[in-house]
Amino acid sequence: MGSAMASNLAKAGFKVQGYDVVAKRRNVDAISQIDAPVVITSLPSAEALHAVAAELRHKCVVIETSTLPIEEKVAAKATLAKKGVTLLDCPLSGTGAQARTRDLVVYASGDRKGFREAEKYMPGFSRAHYYLGEFGNGSKMKFVANLMVAIHNVSAAEAFVLGMKAGLPAETIFKVAGDGAGTSRMFQVRGPMMVAGNYDDATMKNEVWQKDMKIIGEFAAGLGVPTPLFSASAQVYKAAMAQGFALKDTGAVCAVLEKLAGVKR
Repeated sequence: MGSAMASNLAKAGFKVQGYDVVAKRRNVDAISQIDAPVVITSLPSAEALHAVAAELRHKCVVIETSTLPIEEKVAAKATLAKKGVTLLDCPLSGTGAQARTRDLVVYASGDRKGFREAEKYMPGFSRAHYYLGEFGNGSKMKFVANLMVAIHNVSAAEAFVLGMKAGLPAETIFKVAGDGAGTSRMFQVRGPMMVAGNYDDATMKNEVWQKDMKIIGEFAAGLGVPTPLFSASAQVYKAAMAQGFALKDTGAVCAVLEKLAGVKR
């Protein structure tokens, strides 16, 4: 996600400096060496966010795009506020493949003045952005959106497997069902992978997706909201992990259901 956003920002004419939390991937010793009015973070864990918050020195606005528990972002926000740094909660809707084509949506929340300073950079890496008010609302919207992604991805796989077991070619299912009322963005994005039965070019790896699933599940449970479809989909993703698809795209849930249905290609 980060490399795709950086590339698109550069193409849009912005001066871009990059920093990686993995030492061997960077040519500067510390993030404090980077001096920019806006810093965009795309990080794999809460630990990485806290490490960045501890090292960041200069006053700036941080567009934090990672999918992490809200309480972790609140803690990082407090750390940075002591240094005069504004942290915005701005998770993204879209896959890595969508990031490459600037097909992302930003769910922005936090300090309104900080948002206005950062807003001009958002079209450089996204097709749309929304300001959702107080800090944390961006993550709440992301959890809602990703809950639907989790369900729609498995529903797409279920539809393909039903059609294939009934004798319909996968290509026909994608073309015809995709043009009907039952289609979804996930059907369109992951359908080609399911047609090909190849999940090597991962736009979201199953092992990374487990983090998002855990965060959403805990968020819903904390609010006392039943999520029967989300909970059912979680079992299919867990099966994908158990069957060796950890590093494959989440579209591999189709392969899991094919195996259960006895579909032979």
